[in-house]
Amino acid sequence: MSHEAPLNCLVTGATGYIGGRLVPELLRAGHRVRCLARSPEKLRDHPWAGQVRSVRGDVTDADSLGAAMEGVDVAYYLVHALGTGSGFEETDRRAARTFGERARAAGVRRIVYLGGLTPDGVPEEELSPHLRSRAEVGRVLLGSGVPTAVLRAAVIIGSGSASFEMLRYLTERLPVMVTPSWVRTRIQPIAVRDVLRYLVGAARLPPEVNRAFDIGGPDVLTYRDMMQRYAAVAGLPRRVILPVPVLTPRLSSLWVGLVTPVPGSIARPLAESLRHEVVCAGHDIAAYVPDPPGGPVSVDEALRLALKRVREADVATRWSSASVPGAPSDPLPTDPDWAGGSLYTDVRTRPVDAPPETLWRVVEGIGGENGWYSFPLAWAVRGGLDRMVGGVGLRRGRRDAARLRVGEALDFWRVEAIEPGRLLRLRAEMRLPGLAWLELAVEEDGPGRSRYRQRALFHPRGLAGHAYWWSVSPFHSTVFGGMARNIAAAAETARRGPGRTLPGPAR
Repeated sequence: MSHEAPLNCLVTGATGYIGGRLVPELLRAGHRVRCLARSPEKLRDHPWAGQVRSVRGDVTDADSLGAAMEGVDVAYYLVHALGTGSGFEETDRRAARTFGERARAAGVRRIVYLGGLTPDGVPEEELSPHLRSRAEVGRVLLGSGVPTAVLRAAVIIGSGSASFEMLRYLTERLPVMVTPSWVRTRIQPIAVRDVLRYLVGAARLPPEVNRAFDIGGPDVLTYRDMMQRYAAVAGLPRRVILPVPVLTPRLSSLWVGLVTPVPGSIARPLAESLRHEVVCAGHDIAAYVPDPPGGPVSVDEALRLALKRVREADVATRWSSASVPGAPSDPLPTDPDWAGGSLYTDVRTRPVDAPPETLWRVVEGIGGENGWYSFPLAWAVRGGLDRMVGGVGLRRGRRDAARLRVGEALDFWRVEAIEPGRLLRLRAEMRLPGLAWLELAVEEDGPGRSRYRQRALFHPRGLAGHAYWWSVSPFHSTVFGGMARNIAAAAETARRGPGRTLPGPAR
């Protein structure tokens, strides 16, 4: 821990992949941390939640930003509007201006922004909208009047990062692959732990430093080389990779979306960012944030560490930690006579010959590899259809096989509420003509017994929403009824003897 006076740090994007990992690093460095989030309750279950102050707000809302920045020394800008629609560049521009203006008005001493590494010598109009917007946000913050450090990174390798998940699934699932030509583009990846080290170190840059820094690992290689490196680290045979020039970024994103859990909306900007060579122009950040003994983490070591975390189910945050842009975020109405319109429900209850704590372990372990305990083909088809129309599908899985947090992704759901031992509420993020929730509840029902209560809710949007509900309702008995039966059976099986493992989904 530093012997210098602690700083008051504001972290935006704390519900996301980098922000959720930066917070504990700042705390470890001895700083005080305040988190700005549109839904602070999503931070409730993080292990560091009790050590920070969470405030409700948004980077596009000047009033909430101003209040959040009172007394702040360093403000971290770790958000972007990618995927919110065709106007995301304007949203990013407006948010960055508001952030800079409010930081200056509040007397913030430094802004730290994590942006994208842009290719040297390529006109900005030829860059992807994603990289172009990242570059513009950096310029806006540098011109805000507050000393700013813009850290520009290319591919970030870490357990749960979108780049790592894309690399992992492509390499593991395709021993022979026809690939886009960008697999031959040179890139300079960086380990997530080095990104975090630079972010923490940038908090104490001298006040006269107002500039961008390229940050990268020690290796410069092609994406094709990186896939072969991953195969070697994972103990897989060498992959046969055949680049072809006809796969556009859009086709590439569809290809990535077909093979990996990363949806096209995220895969496309990743693919577009790889069209041009992205290699650091220098390493002068080391003059301010010295390299650790042994230097920055190599590609092989970054891949090994990330894979180890995945295999040990010790992934702190995932690319899916952040909410999906455009996904519904309305909380479940609490008024039983909700005046917001029609609310269709499907309610199932089952007595369970197992104590509540055993039943709860089954409920909290639902989804991901454990599946949904009924008609797997129907769930798989629904997930596939969702991917076809640009949704997230089922393949996001879950961050941890046994434990859930409020706000994290669970297949094509988002965890909206958890009352440990009693209630799990999920909000649908698949493409639907309406809003949908699924509640799984556990109640005590006498000594050593419990009752399982399951409730699916749907608020239709327009005629299409009503038609959707009535078109799928004939399948509810099979899907939701089977789900209730099999969850109850799984808990009873787990009770029947010590050492028994919970069964997987019914086939």
